[in-house]
Amino acid sequence: METLDLLKRLGVPPNYGGSAIGSDWTVNNEGGNSRPKFSVHSPIDGALLAEIEVANKEDLEVVVAESVSAFRQWRTVPAPIRGEFVRRLGEKLRHNKEDLAKVITLEAGKIMQESLGEVQEMIDICEFAVGLSRQLYGLTIASERPNHRLMEQWHPLGPVGVISAFNFPVAVWAWNSALALVCGDSVIWKPSEKTPLCAIVCHALAMEVAAEMAEVPKGVLSYIVGDGPEIGKVLAAHPMVPLVSATGSVPMGRSVAATVASRLGRSLLELGGNNALIVSPHANLDNALRAIVFSAVGTCGQRCTTLRRLIVHDSVADRLLELLCKVYTTLPIGNPSNEATLIGPLIDEQSVQNYEAALEKAKAQGGKVHGGGRLTEKVPKGGYYVKPAIVEISSNAEILQQETFAPIMYFVRYSDLKEAIEIQNNVPQGLSSAIFSDNIQEAEFFLSAAGSDCGIANVNLGTSGAEIGGAFGGEKETGGGRESGSDAWKAYMRRATNTINYGTELPLAQGIKFDF
Repeated sequence: METLDLLKRLGVPPNYGGSAIGSDWTVNNEGGNSRPKFSVHSPIDGALLAEIEVANKEDLEVVVAESVSAFRQWRTVPAPIRGEFVRRLGEKLRHNKEDLAKVITLEAGKIMQESLGEVQEMIDICEFAVGLSRQLYGLTIASERPNHRLMEQWHPLGPVGVISAFNFPVAVWAWNSALALVCGDSVIWKPSEKTPLCAIVCHALAMEVAAEMAEVPKGVLSYIVGDGPEIGKVLAAHPMVPLVSATGSVPMGRSVAATVASRLGRSLLELGGNNALIVSPHANLDNALRAIVFSAVGTCGQRCTTLRRLIVHDSVADRLLELLCKVYTTLPIGNPSNEATLIGPLIDEQSVQNYEAALEKAKAQGGKVHGGGRLTEKVPKGGYYVKPAIVEISSNAEILQQETFAPIMYFVRYSDLKEAIEIQNNVPQGLSSAIFSDNIQEAEFFLSAAGSDCGIANVNLGTSGAEIGGAFGGEKETGGGRESGSDAWKAYMRRATNTINYGTELPLAQGIKFDF
């Protein structure tokens, strides 16, 4: 009943369709139609939240055709007016922040503080994009030919496919959509089948805003829900979708990248992290402790920026391990709707099994486990709760090469900074990294070309908690994509180089003579 009340307050009626296909839903098995459905359960207690209609390939064709039509109108709307749509969307999100956060908590299992923070990210990126709508700058370039002007323009690209993951069920869509919209693109959203209600709510709110502006064409924002990866694969293969932005696992990203590349489209990938934090002998251990704990156990270890590997200098390792183990025993785990809870559930049973399997592998590879294990007491029945674990292990253990989406942190010792950076970089992934050190030489070396090889490198803060002002993304198997701030907007546009001859003669470039 709580879910139904929330959705009603957010303006989502039963069997909501919006401008997309595959989005009908019923709560507690009420209603229904002949289309196949899949069930959505809360990770908090396993309760049924909704039954979602499954879209098929034919449905996707309808959505893409509508998105293409919307793009052809939207690209001609002045960018500041496109920005006004995004501004109003940000205000709508601000007005509904708490209710939307509650939906995130119910469906994704995040504690309320993190859910509120995710909605704030959406609001922040809308504000960023509004300013951007008046700053889609090109360049004027010095021409080698007299009486010529060389310049660049940036034009809207086309429909953008967004494939998002369960752990940030709304923020990633907003990162992409806010920028794509001001750039003049339409957006087709394929949310995770684990968190489709979040997408339904966001789309409903966006459609309320769109209804207030005659300039916004039908279909400029759409979404489509499938039960599994099939619809995402079809979206990635579609020739009318020039850019596909995908967030998720490395295997998923490989599949999307190969599919999109086969048709010479563009892909923007945000994949695995396997992030590391180095604690030097010159670190402020109090601050390091706070950063490590949040980075390692926030969102129950289900962030792409979650701290997986803690690399600690021999001189402070024993003391820091003692402090961490003590803090870990006091962390409140349970219903994420409760204000005192700091760690909610994993997303589903498979995640719990992956967590347990990783700890067994770590033990088999010589790891010593502190904490860990499934939690069934003093938590809601039917949920997927585990205790965060710290695993002391050798730097050459094979399991350090893998990322498990759960609160497992591997504790590794080092004696030399170059050795620590080598340990950090010696994994296939390269998203987020950090060092705690008050030694400026260590900090600057970590940030240098010979230091961290990650897309994000922090000093004296953790691996999680990126701000929207900077471009977000990583290298190697993380995919190389960049979203959110800085000049990430360029991924959503096409560049045109223009040369204008305002003289009376026709000189050729490179001094070529071609007289006839």
